Amino acid sequence: MPRLFLLLTLLLAAALAQAAPTRILQWPMTLLAPGGSLHGTLTLPERDGPLPVVLMIAGSGPTDRDGNNPEGGHNDSLRLLARELAGRGIASLRYDKRGVAASRAAAPREEELSVAAYVADAAAWGQLLKEDPRFSRLILLGHSEGALIASLAAAEAGADALVSLAGVARPVGTVLREQLEGRLPPALAAETESVLAALEQGRQTAEVTPALHVLLRPSVQPYLISLLRQRPAEAFARVTVPALIVQGTRDFQVGVEEALLLQQARPEAQLLLVEGMDHVLRIVPSGARPLASYDDPRLPLAVELVEGLARFILP
Repeated sequence: MPRLFLLLTLLLAAALAQAAPTRILQWPMTLLAPGGSLHGTLTLPERDGPLPVVLMIAGSGPTDRDGNNPEGGHNDSLRLLARELAGRGIASLRYDKRGVAASRAAAPREEELSVAAYVADAAAWGQLLKEDPRFSRLILLGHSEGALIASLAAAEAGADALVSLAGVARPVGTVLREQLEGRLPPALAAETESVLAALEQGRQTAEVTPALHVLLRPSVQPYLISLLRQRPAEAFARVTVPALIVQGTRDFQVGVEEALLLQQARPEAQLLLVEGMDHVLRIVPSGARPLASYDDPRLPLAVELVEGLARFILP
């Protein structure tokens, strides 16, 4: 074979190999934890050599491993993110939190939930991944409330890096009050403030108006007590590994100011503001209905989000 033809053949083969889609594998994983088993999904590209692995920690409420919440829509945000990362050579594990979906048996009663339990679970998942020879580096990625859990769990998990995705910096009570301001009738607003103030002092309120049960029902109050005492910016500042703060500019739940405050707490952290991205990681047009993308898994993820994560994670 002529030398030039051989060279062109090799170049063409290399180009085709690069253009070929990465085969993505998915495996169920189980973690034995206090109270019962936790269940998750490992997603990874079919490649040789140790890969970086991202531990995804879902947001508040009954949000499952895929980022879906019966109270907040079916959008598959974390499932899609796992596949996008795998296509770029990054493995990930996402899991149902205790008390949610396949991990429900680990905390069948809502009263049993706490921030400390969520942190211990995330740390245990992280340790499991650190011991797996298939993986080179462990990155904790927390979405929304999960960003706080990731910060608190990073050291015990042995994380090599941290990503705060739509995470808050200020105490949750402060953020909740701002989110609810002007959205409740005066009587409900007054009752909400009374219950929140009591919870911040570690006291439960036995009787709550049914209209407020979605947020302040008695069964969720023990968890809220454990959450409201947290200081997210301080927890983020204590993490010593490289960190990335990601925030969408059209997130009506978490504002850009939260990301700026997180960076203020830890100036060496990288900051990625994704123009037009909302809380479920989609690009939405200006003036779109706030919840329009929350129940549509067909919408693609923000490309800048995926590319920014890949730049941070890959050497």
